[in-house]
Amino acid sequence: MIKILALVLVVLGIAGLILGVLGIFGPNVVALNPWAFTILGFIFFVSGIGLLKSRRDTDEI
Repeated sequence: MIKILALVLVVLGIAGLILGVLGIFGPNVVALNPWAFTILGFIFFVSGIGLLKSRRDTDEI
């Protein structure tokens, strides 16, 4: 369960980083502030990677 949450956070983080960086350095693809997407994407990505690193490969609950 934790691995699924971690993977979802990583994917959301990557999407946020892509949208944010594209909005900062290129055409804004969304109506919101691109810095918000970049910061939230970074937070989600780092937290997802942290969860993946801290969990062992066992399926213990």
